[in-house]
Amino acid sequence: MNPWVCLLAGGFFEMCWAIVMNLSDGFVKVEWGIAAYLISLISVYLLYVAMRKLPIGMCYAVWAGCGTVMSAVFGWIIFNQGLSPVELFFLAILIGGILLLQLQEGSGSEEEDHCDQ
Repeated sequence: MNPWVCLLAGGFFEMCWAIVMNLSDGFVKVEWGIAAYLISLISVYLLYVAMRKLPIGMCYAVWAGCGTVMSAVFGWIIFNQGLSPVELFFLAILIGGILLLQLQEGSGSEEEDHCDQ
């Protein structure tokens, strides 16, 4: 499977985990707590699959950044949590930083230190 698809899917499940954990009300609602646990396993597994082919730092930045940005957006949509212009600005900086990190990884050195063993 394409590692980028796994990575973006992992970021999506990271966002789902944050939403479901919020619905668990601090793990008081057991069914939501169990769902949060299972979703977190899926998210981390997809991150692991992507890390087998892509650089670890870039993978983690994309995974965490996707989870952060999507959690903020879906928190705004689902839970009516506000997003101020300043928060939107910093989310845009986060996205820009991840994109610039990817550009740096793509233009970087010839010595690739992947663990393909």
